[in-house]
Amino acid sequence: MNQVKGFGLNRRQLLQAAGCGFGGVALHSMVTGLAAGASSQPLAVRAPLLTPRAKRVIFLFMGGGPSQMDLFDPKPLITKNHGKTVEAPVDDQQIRLGVDKFLAMGPVRPVRPRGDSGMMISDLMPHLAGVADDLCLLRAMHTDNKAHSPATLQFHTGSLLENRPSIGSWVSYGLGTENANLPSFITIQPPTDRRTYGSSFLPAAHQGMPLKAPSKEKALEVKYLNDPQSDPVAQRRRIDFMQRMNERLLKRVEADVQIEGIIESFELAFRMQNETPEILDMSNESRETSEMYGIGEKKSDLTGRSCLLARRFSEAGVRFVQVTLGGWDHHGDIRSAIPNSCAAADRPIAGLLKDLKRRGLLDETLVVWSGEFGRSPWSQDISGTSPIEKHGREHQQESFCAWMAGGGVKPGLMYGATDDFGFLPVEGRVHLYDLHATILHILGLDHEQLTYRHAGRDFRLTDVYGHVVHDILA
Repeated sequence: MNQVKGFGLNRRQLLQAAGCGFGGVALHSMVTGLAAGASSQPLAVRAPLLTPRAKRVIFLFMGGGPSQMDLFDPKPLITKNHGKTVEAPVDDQQIRLGVDKFLAMGPVRPVRPRGDSGMMISDLMPHLAGVADDLCLLRAMHTDNKAHSPATLQFHTGSLLENRPSIGSWVSYGLGTENANLPSFITIQPPTDRRTYGSSFLPAAHQGMPLKAPSKEKALEVKYLNDPQSDPVAQRRRIDFMQRMNERLLKRVEADVQIEGIIESFELAFRMQNETPEILDMSNESRETSEMYGIGEKKSDLTGRSCLLARRFSEAGVRFVQVTLGGWDHHGDIRSAIPNSCAAADRPIAGLLKDLKRRGLLDETLVVWSGEFGRSPWSQDISGTSPIEKHGREHQQESFCAWMAGGGVKPGLMYGATDDFGFLPVEGRVHLYDLHATILHILGLDHEQLTYRHAGRDFRLTDVYGHVVHDILA
């Protein structure tokens, strides 16, 4: 890639600033992105087919698999038999490494009823407990794979292995952006697998823009956003010149999705230079707001800044904002590890809900919290010789907890239940595809009608599955 003369940035850097880099999945998105019939303005606002209950989504992804037993759904049978061998309701064909003894493991801290709703929330999350009546807790979620990578990919794209558009890209494709100067999909501290925020065969403009901190000591930033070597007028003239050449080439070849993607990405990258720095600058936020998000506290600072930026981008018109917080993979010594994970997440996430509510944004914003799966109600001893106080928990895709808040869902509702072991759903089962269908429905999108023609057939986020969970809708 040659440097664009006068910009100080090369083409790769300009496109990366708009979330449209040329590496890996992004290259595939650029090459196959603007298929026949795609709009010349892919981010233009589109009216939903259904009546929307919310305008936008903030997705809080807890990477690693939070333990539902320790946070939201304790089981009296397990707590009563803590440290004892229990009859595990596991099929003989399933392999469960490190849990051969199946020792019942109660919550590491008390989990108590909260608020008027009596929603069960751990003492480890006192700030979230304070907004319990705003939550809609799904206690019988389930998915299809117990390995981190495929489960994470499926949670974001609906596919375990294939390169498919992410949910944020589908939302962007279905609704466009409310702010032409910003991407419609932003992912903050994203997972390492770029497919989780890629647009795959959808137009490249729908790909998520990654926003991350280079290290814990530095602020969140958009790479290559500004060009210190050129003033805006000169940049505009040079972009216009390049766009004319690109359009001339496009007319000659009639259809070239790579050229079309570059044209759109250059324009978005230029427009972002005006508005994005102002959103990233949080110096105008009050001290009260910063404290509410846990900004300045060692354990919660990065997550607090991420959640506050999620609110600022959502408020500015970004349709889908994702915040990822890892560190929930507690195979060993969960008693010592999960308090740290909760300390990083509790205040910032509760602060986000409080902030959205006081600004009148919660009714039109859907907040979703989940990991890729949950964790087992019995303990896992990695060494095989540790006392139960040092045990962790194994992955569990058969059942786990997620919650939603805000636009369109019933507040203070605990939906679904699992068996006495906390292993299999017995009522109110919600598969991942059902969650995806419900999120789209809340935004006014029909998951069966939101399709894209690719490779000779129509694709959709939920494939051939998924049902809207109407019982949880307000």
